[in-house]
Amino acid sequence: MTPRPLHPESARTSHVADKMAGFHAGVVAQVRDAVGRDAVVVVGMAQNPFVKKVRRALDEAGVPFTYLEFGSYVSAWKERLAIKMWSGWPTFPQVFVRGTLIGGNDETRAAIADGALKQMLAG
Repeated sequence: MTPRPLHPESARTSHVADKMAGFHAGVVAQVRDAVGRDAVVVVGMAQNPFVKKVRRALDEAGVPFTYLEFGSYVSAWKERLAIKMWSGWPTFPQVFVRGTLIGGNDETRAAIADGALKQMLAG
């Protein structure tokens, strides 16, 4: 797997690094804590149909999950941006299984269908 190229940390001023680290740090800590604690975490936003679809798919599969919601299309966009910067995933929902980001709606539904999600939970 080829990692996504990132601007190197060594090419950031300390001011920039501090701003990045502090950007909605409380929100990032809330997500990070849930991901470290709970088997399945869905991070989403109100009004997003893909968030609703993935939650419904997990419910139908009998998979309990923690849901964290941050705003809607018109609110909390900076908080969601901080989460995206932390995870590296560009959209919502963001689904984590045992601390591993597995993707969004499409990837989660595929993992349910092919049994990969149950394997991750069993391991």
